[in-house]
Amino acid sequence: MGLEEFLKKNSVETDKSIEDFFPRRISQKWLVEYFGEPDFGFDLETLQKSLVDPMWDFLDRGGKRWRPALMVLCCEAVGGERKQALELTPIPELLHSGTIVVDDIEDGTELRRGKPAMHKLFGSDIAINNGMMLYYLPMVLVAKSGYLSLGGKNRLYGIYVDEMLKLSFGQGMDIFWHGGGKKTVSEENYLQMCSFKTGTLARLSAKFGAVIGGADGKTVKLLGDFANTIGVAFQIRDDILNLSEDRAIGKEFAEDIHEGKRTLMVIHALNNSSTQDANRLLGIVSSRTNDDSLKREAISIMKNAGSMDYASEMAETLVKVAWKKVDKAISGSKAKSLLCEFADYLVERKI
Repeated sequence: MGLEEFLKKNSVETDKSIEDFFPRRISQKWLVEYFGEPDFGFDLETLQKSLVDPMWDFLDRGGKRWRPALMVLCCEAVGGERKQALELTPIPELLHSGTIVVDDIEDGTELRRGKPAMHKLFGSDIAINNGMMLYYLPMVLVAKSGYLSLGGKNRLYGIYVDEMLKLSFGQGMDIFWHGGGKKTVSEENYLQMCSFKTGTLARLSAKFGAVIGGADGKTVKLLGDFANTIGVAFQIRDDILNLSEDRAIGKEFAEDIHEGKRTLMVIHALNNSSTQDANRLLGIVSSRTNDDSLKREAISIMKNAGSMDYASEMAETLVKVAWKKVDKAISGSKAKSLLCEFADYLVERKI
């Protein structure tokens, strides 16, 4: 099975696992199974309309589903069973969905995957509550798992708490920067923000897969570190794609400029442009403009500084260096080969 076939198959299986866990229409039986008997009485209609319908509206928009794929590959790469990993694939995907819902509110994002963001369709109160639900609901799968030992469950709980805390710190850095709290940011600070923010769910996915597959602590950390690098490289690539007018339909053109994001390209251009161009770029980004002509001017300054090429080369280098460590430590297998292809795919993607 090639990588594309694997990703398509895994996406379908992940979606099925999500629907098996969280059905499109909840019932009294489902609520009792996961939350116990009601103290007084469940309002099924309200729970359906305030939680289930908004969530499925979001999930049905699609998505790359690459984090569940990473979890499965890491499980198989250490000798684990694919079936066991598949049962828990809703965890990284639902957590990721929750972070997007909350992030869209914090950034004032209008569009998400071709439709108005959840808070635009259902209101900020509904969206915030859904985001919070998606931070915790998936971990019910760990508690209910019939094959994980108590020790295995505790390892996953520990990983979850550690990574979700880092996520909040990474988001805090990003929000403060694009809110104007700090005008200039170093490359090291940017990469750390990516590690905390985008690297978090990649690390969590890989570590979960390794733990499910029965790996020791050293191997779990090794795969987590590699996944973290994939996440950082993915974010760099995403930042590059965000500036392309040819990007997939349904996303605002150069929304990172509109949101005032201090991306690697902005940081590089500020440090490698004339004083006039650097001041102009900083002014446009800080103004949080939605004027396409100003966005194009900012992009032109970054291109003239070679910032897109610089960022692209950094993403590729980060992944190559990280892979060498995995290559030495993990025995050869089809899953290992796919894991290497998978990392390259995320860095080289066009959409």
